[in-house]
Amino acid sequence: MTTLSIPTTSALPSTQLVPSTHPAVHRTLLRLSRQSMISLVLDWLDERNQENTAPYLLSSDDEDNDENDDDLYPPASSLAALREIYTDLQGRKGGKRDVVDRAIEGDWRDGISLYQLAMADMQYLYDHPSSQKWNALKITRLTNDQEKTSPSIPRFHPATFLRNLQQEVLPDVKAHYNLDRHATLPLLILRVFIVESPYNTSLALQSVNQNSILDSNKTFYVAFPDSSPHVFVSATFNAQSSSRGPSSNNKSLRRLILEGIPKAFSKPRERYTLQSTSLSAKNLEALVEKRGGGRTSAAGGGWSVYAEEKHGKDNPLNTQLPTPEASILDDVESNTKEEEKGLKRKREEAHDVVKRRRLVAQGRFGNTAKADDGKGIERLDIRVEDLFPEADAAEEEDLNLDDSARDRNSKRKGRRSSISIELDKAEEDDVQADGWRPDVRITLHGSHVFAGIRDLIEAGIVEGEKMPGWMTGEEGVSLGVVRDGRIRGFKGTGV
Repeated sequence: MTTLSIPTTSALPSTQLVPSTHPAVHRTLLRLSRQSMISLVLDWLDERNQENTAPYLLSSDDEDNDENDDDLYPPASSLAALREIYTDLQGRKGGKRDVVDRAIEGDWRDGISLYQLAMADMQYLYDHPSSQKWNALKITRLTNDQEKTSPSIPRFHPATFLRNLQQEVLPDVKAHYNLDRHATLPLLILRVFIVESPYNTSLALQSVNQNSILDSNKTFYVAFPDSSPHVFVSATFNAQSSSRGPSSNNKSLRRLILEGIPKAFSKPRERYTLQSTSLSAKNLEALVEKRGGGRTSAAGGGWSVYAEEKHGKDNPLNTQLPTPEASILDDVESNTKEEEKGLKRKREEAHDVVKRRRLVAQGRFGNTAKADDGKGIERLDIRVEDLFPEADAAEEEDLNLDDSARDRNSKRKGRRSSISIELDKAEEDDVQADGWRPDVRITLHGSHVFAGIRDLIEAGIVEGEKMPGWMTGEEGVSLGVVRDGRIRGFKGTGV
């Protein structure tokens, strides 16, 4: 009897199987290393996951079947025996393809569940932390302009949140949700897999184009840090896709889910929305440091020392200057000696100069912006709109020529070109009532932008004492506008 598929508003079940021959199954599992793949399979064989990850085992009816003798991967008799096989593979040398082939052609020949694919994607995310770029969004409460309320963190209950989020999804779109606790960071990661289908059965996974039904662009992640009014949303899409093709449609589906996140947090007389924080990075640890729960989310750069707890040593009321750490002075002396080895004549001021640069960098950055701290921001985009400094009266007298001098210069130089005249007109149009504000854009990128700036200070390339505060990461933004000496981020919806 043919199974009927009826349109429904429920989510895709974790037990739903994807054929093992599906190209996306091979592609997903082959991304993992051999050790990660074996560790993942052992998690599939855990007793607590058997409802969603049950393998193909030898039954009593198959014991007398001669076909098992010719099977390349004969089924195991029990979970314990299968775990022993993969534990034995863990201690051997070999390629990952052998492990993948045994899993999809032998032990899970009937299909791989959506829960197993979600576990494989999460394993890849943990193995490659920089594979996703994350945008930090703030959950803010919707209030009237005249109403002032203190900032509040919405209560997050996973089961209730997922149920409310599913109600915001259109009926012709199905999604699979998987929540996982990060092993080292204080946050939950939600994996959302979207399918354009009104069905939540195997019919939803059937498509003419088998490669597009489990496209990676249909999967994105949302991280919920503990005790924080922020969420981190992945923003990775295939740049090779056409803007009018599947990629554009995937972005629309992703936007649909994002718009449902604040609605899932909301309840009667307490509505929320998402706002941009102008902070994005590939490093989750850096986002947790700047937008996670705790005191460090409001103190960056050199001010972060006040957020540290070192048995009362860092007291903002203590006016006595702290003694530099011995390790810093030792590094300064050793580096100075190495630099002076290559000089024919020693510089007497080299030691003092280098030590001062190190101390200035320590004062501006504190204990942050170190190359090995694992909290690097990869890109910093700043637009400077400060007022151009006006010249003094004496300088203006020297620079401004009288009419006769202008006439003499014009005769000497010849006629002015029409291009110069148009440029002068454009400059006059740009001058506002308060003066001219040039459009200056600065982009810094690398593995750790602020650690690089700290190294430039220690090398004497950047003057640390006059450097603006936004170059130390005090504001905790990676995208902003500097106007009148102060930096501000873009307060958009972020959705």
